[in-house]
Amino acid sequence: MPRPKKRTEIFALGNEAVVEGALLAGCTFFGGYPITPSSEIMEIMAARLPKMENGVFMQMEDEIASMGAVIGASLSGRKAMTATSGPGFSLMQENLGYAVMAETPMVLVNVMRGGPSTGLPTSPAQGDVQQARWGTHGDHPIIVLSASNVQECLDMTITAFNMAEKYRTPVILLLDEVTSHTREKIELPNEGEYEVFSRTVPSMPPEWYKPYEETVRGVPPMPPIGSGYRFHVTGLTHDRNGFPTQRPEEVVELMDRIHRKIDQFFYDIQLVEEIMTEDCDVCVIAYGSVARSAELAVQQARSNGVKAGLLKLMTLFPYPRRQTEKILAHARTLVVPEMNMGQMSREVKRVNMGHAAVRTINRVDGQIVTPSEILKVIMQG
Repeated sequence: MPRPKKRTEIFALGNEAVVEGALLAGCTFFGGYPITPSSEIMEIMAARLPKMENGVFMQMEDEIASMGAVIGASLSGRKAMTATSGPGFSLMQENLGYAVMAETPMVLVNVMRGGPSTGLPTSPAQGDVQQARWGTHGDHPIIVLSASNVQECLDMTITAFNMAEKYRTPVILLLDEVTSHTREKIELPNEGEYEVFSRTVPSMPPEWYKPYEETVRGVPPMPPIGSGYRFHVTGLTHDRNGFPTQRPEEVVELMDRIHRKIDQFFYDIQLVEEIMTEDCDVCVIAYGSVARSAELAVQQARSNGVKAGLLKLMTLFPYPRRQTEKILAHARTLVVPEMNMGQMSREVKRVNMGHAAVRTINRVDGQIVTPSEILKVIMQG
């Protein structure tokens, strides 16, 4: 049998790995506006995309226009993305809601920095977690992913594109300044070693096509605009043909479906990594760069005789409730370290419902949460 092809290894920043992941996933359009600490993603895309067949890079006049360009590119059939940080993420929220309602697949990478407002432009934070879930108005589903190391920046970007295409929805990938600017050796997967999912296109004749018709998966097929299928796009509540409606039964049908297409696939969407959680008395729940500090703290706690474990969140929303409840069956303490005032700990407490003690570690000074800070709380039991 032929030997499997050896993977290519490179040293890369987290932001560089995001670009590699996007290109492996089939991204051919980037629309954005530079902002620290995400700018390397845009800069590298500006160099790489124009050299690719059908690759298009556009620097827009601001983040609002960037999201509009990405939505338009996706509707034309391209896999499209943008990247930003806190202030730009705020500006993107209106068009993010439009993409949710129009069921437009796209990937938005937010490299978090200190805030509010322009805050700490070059310092890490995790203050955009609840904004990622609820930043755009109205009752809406959203998929929010995270990465804690450079290899995961590549892998989770591919995952983000696959989920966006599979469920016809925008997907947010939350990084932080530490993860995005860490340089590590990573492996580039060979072709065929990873899944690449592309949106389903209609197979029926154009005259039979209804752009928002109910399906078993709740995800209607999506043709490129201009391919001969009538496809009306609006941010207004719409019927199965895409035309605005205020009929209660049609409004409920639409809202139920765009939530159900996410809710019924939690097993596919809610990704975590469990480290020594099988018998843990104390479990740390962490994400992003803080998860790296947490993993070392857990290892040190084990060497000191404390049964500690780590639930690393790779999906932040929909929150991995099932995985947390499994740990609550035996853990007496949950430790939630974050570079914010306690945004993910709210989700943990909501699931915990008083079963275990929840202890939070919070930093908002632009400094990382260290392993020693986490270890100190773990050892308190």
